[in-house]
Amino acid sequence: MELEKLFRLDGQLAVVTGGSRGLGLQIAEGLGQMGARIVITARRAGDLEQAVAHLEGMGVSAAAVESNLAEPGAADLLVDKVLEDHGRIDILVNNAGTTWGAPAEDYPEAGWRKVMALNIDAAFFLTQAVGRRQFIPRRAGKVLNIGSITGFGGNPPVQEMYTIAYNTSKGALHNFTRALAAEWGRYDINVNALCPGFFPTRMAQDTVERNLESLVGGTPLGRLGGPDDLKGAAVFLVSAAARHITGQCLAVDGGSSSVV
Repeated sequence: MELEKLFRLDGQLAVVTGGSRGLGLQIAEGLGQMGARIVITARRAGDLEQAVAHLEGMGVSAAAVESNLAEPGAADLLVDKVLEDHGRIDILVNNAGTTWGAPAEDYPEAGWRKVMALNIDAAFFLTQAVGRRQFIPRRAGKVLNIGSITGFGGNPPVQEMYTIAYNTSKGALHNFTRALAAEWGRYDINVNALCPGFFPTRMAQDTVERNLESLVGGTPLGRLGGPDDLKGAAVFLVSAAARHITGQCLAVDGGSSSVV
């Protein structure tokens, strides 16, 4: 196969959760620009409408499904809707996530359960539903989980970053990636994860603004993640170019996780 064709996603349907803004929208842009049809999901209809208009303005074929994946049964309902409207799912990007800040000794149960329900439970149940109904019967499919470098260990030395539930959930997502890759390899399903460092998204904005100098100073490339920095890695991991790669967690962080 010609090298360029290994990266093309023409004719494939990609579901991107949490795709209405931030990193999810950036990934949706990248996959769409390589020919995939995109279905984004999020909780807010207004954000979804704006994101679909943005993607279509780039020439991307895009649609949206309003969904709160933290709710019981939401995964099956989402898959029902996507298959009814589009007939297939080829790529699943588990990007939807949330955080809650509090010191570990004061961390509220409600905050812990909220983070786990979306960041790990929802990713598992949606992947399970897509696997059962599409990937395993067809013996094909790509799962891309969006982890975080905070899932590799503790936080960098920044002010007021008390995110033990977020870090724990991302560590769990990384091992979910490895475990599922080992199980589903026999079905020719690839399961990988991207692990972003600090990007100035809405969720991370306050932490980034308070600690910009130290975060940039602790990054070997001397910059934070930008609006195009996940696209290439995401396209690669869900394309035929990565057909022999599975169970991997790739840091996209300017080298910050390599600093001891």
